[in-house]
Amino acid sequence: MPSPSRRVAQAIDALRHGWPLVISSTSSDTAPVLLPVETAIEGDARSPRLLISAARAATLKLTNQRDAARDHAPVLIRAAEPVDIAAALPIADPALDLATPLKGPFKAEPLDWLQQAAAALELARLAGILPAFLVDPQDAGEAVELVAADLVAWRDTADLRIASRAQLPISASEAAEIVAFRKPDDMREHCALIIGRQSSDSVPLVRLHSECLTGDVLGSLKCDCGPQLHRALAAMAAEAARGGWGVLLYLRQEGRGIGLINKLKAYRLQDQGFDTLEANRRLGLPEEARDFPVAARMLALLGIRAVRLMTNNPRKVAELQAAGLAITERVPHAVPANPHNERYLAVKRDRAGHLLE
Repeated sequence: MPSPSRRVAQAIDALRHGWPLVISSTSSDTAPVLLPVETAIEGDARSPRLLISAARAATLKLTNQRDAARDHAPVLIRAAEPVDIAAALPIADPALDLATPLKGPFKAEPLDWLQQAAAALELARLAGILPAFLVDPQDAGEAVELVAADLVAWRDTADLRIASRAQLPISASEAAEIVAFRKPDDMREHCALIIGRQSSDSVPLVRLHSECLTGDVLGSLKCDCGPQLHRALAAMAAEAARGGWGVLLYLRQEGRGIGLINKLKAYRLQDQGFDTLEANRRLGLPEEARDFPVAARMLALLGIRAVRLMTNNPRKVAELQAAGLAITERVPHAVPANPHNERYLAVKRDRAGHLLE
């Protein structure tokens, strides 16, 4: 039998291909077939039951906003008649609400396989798709099987290893080295950029930077990611010039962990007037889904036990400390706002607790 982490990797791949899953659990005898709504190939598959998030259920008036506060909590709903993939997609995707405002009627039903349902929504996030499934559809095809508890093994960072390293002179500093990390059964390849000469005699300036294609590469003005990246590299270069050193961890966690496609769906919702956190909730996704323990593991593999952390996010400090890393100083890392990201930064400050001085 495949290992637990391999079964999760196979399940993520299956969801990207639109293949069904069967998730078993020691706490329930029920193991329904779950077909991902967003990626399933249109065909004869149909079912009156759908698994969606509590936040999406609240939008459909099937649960209250207090329930929806648990963004990623699963909810089982039933339609009056079986629905196929084409009919299920507007139920799953809030970006289609303006085009398809009339839905239902639906009824929320008791969910006696909660552990499997929660695992399914988490697997959808990891696959970068909407957290919505047809439940036990007819003609769904052969399903990939796993156990809900397999996710615990997949999240374990013990298997993360340094895969390669090389000198990489960059515009901020010619004295830079890139280190790539690889973990079996996880296609995300994180990397670290070490600027200056690594030494145990000084505490490095460290920045955890989550991948942002739109901001880092395309120069998006909707966020502060690009300016934060370049300012961090410049600060580390200045540190190296004074005899110190710095490390930038580039984490493959686009959109705070929801993936590029879902981030762009959130952008569409923002264009309709929702803020960053509201958009994530309406998609049924967590406001914050990044994996910071993987950063702690990367630092440990580099032999780093203490850091001066460049961040405005108290959660990063808390999670790295919980992983056993010493934070000797929190270095503020705010950049000026522009007309396109003023609201985004205000939400980070006022609702996400970022310390924007």
